Amino acid sequence: MSKTARLLVTVSRPEFLPANSASLIIGLSWGIVPPLDVVWDLGIPATLVFTIITLVSAVAAQVNTISDYELDSRDSRKKELVKAMSHLGRGKLKLFIVVEVLLSLVFIAMLFRIQGKLASIFMWMAAVFLAYAYSAPPLRLKSRSWLAVITLLIVLSILPVTFVFHTFTSELEPLFLIFLSGQALTVYSVIVPAEIRDYFGDKALGIKTMTVRLGLVKASFFSMVLLSLGGFLCGAGLFLKLAYASHPILVGFLLAMAVTYGFVLQKYKTLYHLSKRHASSENQSSIAQEIENLSAHNPQWITLVTQTIVFMCLVLLVSKLLS
Repeated sequence: MSKTARLLVTVSRPEFLPANSASLIIGLSWGIVPPLDVVWDLGIPATLVFTIITLVSAVAAQVNTISDYELDSRDSRKKELVKAMSHLGRGKLKLFIVVEVLLSLVFIAMLFRIQGKLASIFMWMAAVFLAYAYSAPPLRLKSRSWLAVITLLIVLSILPVTFVFHTFTSELEPLFLIFLSGQALTVYSVIVPAEIRDYFGDKALGIKTMTVRLGLVKASFFSMVLLSLGGFLCGAGLFLKLAYASHPILVGFLLAMAVTYGFVLQKYKTLYHLSKRHASSENQSSIAQEIENLSAHNPQWITLVTQTIVFMCLVLLVSKLLS
């Protein structure tokens, strides 16, 4: 891999690639309707939608890297990202962004040529717009309080999953909407502890994340509410879908989801109690360190929750294929 390619990968935030794969699996499992042609009904559409999602998410990450360069340069946790951006150069990265948008346009045109679904074009347009508007001025939606939350729910969950779902079916069933609502709330609930981990640094740098605006106590309580409600809605949608499938015994796999959500919720409760102690304690520095140490495990919590959702969607997919 050339030096330029390595730098481009770094500023494109490859850690988001598993999320794109999850969106593909989730949308596919809910949207697919057997029997189908493996090549034309599954292979080609799946390849196109995954490529489109990956390109647009890369654009979003790169725009964020450009827009937040000054802030990131003051953050010791983002040294590699800042270094990669410095070596690559703003002008060259902007050129790559234009190329990636054009490539995604080519792929969405191919998908439209095959399926003729106009809604897919509009969803692609919305995704490209939000990829730019979330980080870049003048809108810079990420700095607009609750509008930032709504935007994240759309771009990290609702839009990509619905885009994939719509590729494989034209019917929008109520159970999918219930599940998607829960999945969207879950996605944001696992973002909040990451903001809690960065709370003290963000506050010192003047970065107004939602957690900084709410404060630790309210933010940690908010994350518990989101995770609980998200888990209930996800579970309800999957339970009803599997219960009326040809193999309702597969409902038993929902136990894995209950265990995972319960485990992560206990960690969130600990964060909440630590946050309350921090607010009322005179020795705040030691409690702040406890909060940072605990919330540093959030990547593992994200993996547990998201992979459990993906696993349950694979169970749903199996139930369809066995029908």
